Amino acid sequence: MEPISNAIVYIVDDDAGVREALAWLLRSRRLLSESFDSAEAFDAMLKAQAAPCRPCCLLLDVRMPGMSGLALFDLLLARGELAAMPVIFLTGHADVPTAVDAVKRGAFDFYEKPFSDNALVDRIEQALAQSGAHLEQLRQRSSLQVRLHDLTERERDVMDLVVAGLPNKLIADQLEISVRTVEVHRARVFDKMQVKSAVELANLLRANS
Repeated sequence: MEPISNAIVYIVDDDAGVREALAWLLRSRRLLSESFDSAEAFDAMLKAQAAPCRPCCLLLDVRMPGMSGLALFDLLLARGELAAMPVIFLTGHADVPTAVDAVKRGAFDFYEKPFSDNALVDRIEQALAQSGAHLEQLRQRSSLQVRLHDLTERERDVMDLVVAGLPNKLIADQLEISVRTVEVHRARVFDKMQVKSAVELANLLRANS
């Protein structure tokens, strides 16, 4: 699998040796990483920056001094950040039941130490792909909202009836305007929404609803 463009893997583990080994492993697969020695340090970084705008995932140790990895996961879950930043837990044997429960609640996966390097990186790349797809969906929704905002009230009226499947004559009758005026508004709607047909417009709105 080709590296995800502009992606980053966050490593949160209190063991410096683990952080360094993971960073080296990721470099060997051409993946960027950033390491943190505590959940608190990572959470402070998140709070200081805007929402993720590049594909990312989090390698998170379950047990750490201070805030545990599980406590950090609960914070990310409560803040709705897991879709943009999938979490892969790194666990010791005793933590496996905890990690399994976290997966049921939304974690992407878990790996028990010692883990297979190749299997872990393959899963990281899948997590990054999921993050990228989610961010692209958010960008598309944001772009759609901008385009919808650019429509006039009358264009919105015409668009709604076009999407409902009404022909121009019935739209004109319902809005008490001429067929020619409907045609003009319809053309402007297609232009502003960057579509070429009523079906494409309906699919666009449905996909981003």
